[in-house]
Amino acid sequence: MKALPLIVFAFLSIIIVGCKGEKKQEIDPTTTVEKLYKKKEGEVKTITITLDPKSDSKVSGKVTFIETEGIVNMTAELNGLNEGEHAIHIHEKADCSSPDGKSTGGHWNPTMEPHGKWGAKEGYHKGDIGNLKADAEGHGVINFATTEWCIGCDDDKKNILGKAVIVHQGIDDFTSQPSGAAGSRVSCGGIIQ
Repeated sequence: MKALPLIVFAFLSIIIVGCKGEKKQEIDPTTTVEKLYKKKEGEVKTITITLDPKSDSKVSGKVTFIETEGIVNMTAELNGLNEGEHAIHIHEKADCSSPDGKSTGGHWNPTMEPHGKWGAKEGYHKGDIGNLKADAEGHGVINFATTEWCIGCDDDKKNILGKAVIVHQGIDDFTSQPSGAAGSRVSCGGIIQ
């Protein structure tokens, strides 16, 4: 008689453990839930902005930012440039109202680093993209990707919304402080939704 309750208990324990094991196999909280969340909430974020001429130039263009899976990809296409290299940066304010583009403020530098080449161990601004090359027709394209930016996130040290893209007349030398001695601001576009 005492053996029957022990047999029933052992049988129920096998069923319960078996059910728990099946649940663990069906739902993996580190991958499946994240994938479901990304499908619902983490769709690709895209912003395309227009760059308008500044400083009596004819430089215009567009910049597209695409964020997916924690990476922001930027493609900038410019026209009206002088042949050669030109600096391109993200500046601290999305205000392109002044004729010389200086209403955007300085380079976006939320981590208070010295100006430099992107990724340099000596430091660099979050807005230090680098240089783009224009051909004889004045057309230039640059592609850039980073995990150090985001579009509209809550991290002020990564969020590019409310900033501006500035293209300069000259080359960024990556050493002159605070901005690389790149010359006048010839095109501007605010990063706004």
